[in-house]
Amino acid sequence: MLETLASLAAGAAANLLTPAVLFFALGAIAGWLKSDLTVPEQVAKTLALYLMLCIGFKGGVEARASGLTPDLLSAGGLGLVLSFAAPFAAYAALRAIGALDRVTAAATAAHYGSVSVVTFAAGSEYLRGIGVEFGGYMAAVLALMETPAILAALLIAGSRQGAAQARLKPTLWREVFLNGAAVVLVGSFVIGAITGERGMERLDVFVGALFQGALCLFLLDMGLVASRRIAEAPKLNWRLIGFAMGWPLLSAAVALAASAALGLSLGDASLMAILAASASYIAAPAAMRIALPKADAGVYLSLSLGVTFPFNLLVGIPLYHAAARLMYG
Repeated sequence: MLETLASLAAGAAANLLTPAVLFFALGAIAGWLKSDLTVPEQVAKTLALYLMLCIGFKGGVEARASGLTPDLLSAGGLGLVLSFAAPFAAYAALRAIGALDRVTAAATAAHYGSVSVVTFAAGSEYLRGIGVEFGGYMAAVLALMETPAILAALLIAGSRQGAAQARLKPTLWREVFLNGAAVVLVGSFVIGAITGERGMERLDVFVGALFQGALCLFLLDMGLVASRRIAEAPKLNWRLIGFAMGWPLLSAAVALAASAALGLSLGDASLMAILAASASYIAAPAAMRIALPKADAGVYLSLSLGVTFPFNLLVGIPLYHAAARLMYG
């Protein structure tokens, strides 16, 4: 036990001192000090697309190498279930402790069922850094977990407001299934699976050596955005902030227990916990803006991006892996 706690402390310290996390801290401090530092919006979007392309492509290559395994099917099925079920529980918790109106609670719950591609990127880099192997197909699990939570939130909103008010219109379906993040992530995974090692040889520098630098620049921008979002969120209270840090712990625990029951590997279970604990700030906000326009974006974006994302980046990722190690013995 003491050895595990010491390992957890060492892992957390090592994670805090990685370039990616330090660049996030630099952005957060700059934003807090009201620096004029900015990353152009189009640059940030390009970086996000680049990161998703790398993750999807490398995942496809590794999935082709490993083949259609029972672990892939188990992880994919578990990811779908967790993503769809989480918003119902999150909605109940937010209504009970957050004093949010129904629409805002439903929209916020969608963010906590969907997932964060950047948290996944940081988590996978952390595991690689400490020599923990995981399946490349986890990139496909990431893609699978993007949208079920959004559909669950719409079901919640529809059941509470009446079917006539549920915004299941064509533009929403396009936003859910054809948003840029989903297209690049899934498409890159398929291309990686088709081309395999031959494709990797051609893109090795682009998706490998450059990845860490792009991640640092993207997290610098995320630090700026997160700190400024917190400063502009007067509706947040301590109970909501507590939810934004407590819910990831609960979700990670459920994901770890389910992963162990399904026999997933230590690395896959750690990544599943990281995914379950993450909160979306790309796909879910875009969908909620169309589906539930009356929901308060200042609440759900501030919680997911301003609280949960830095919490996972600084504390959660090493903590979830340490918990996985404890569970797996």
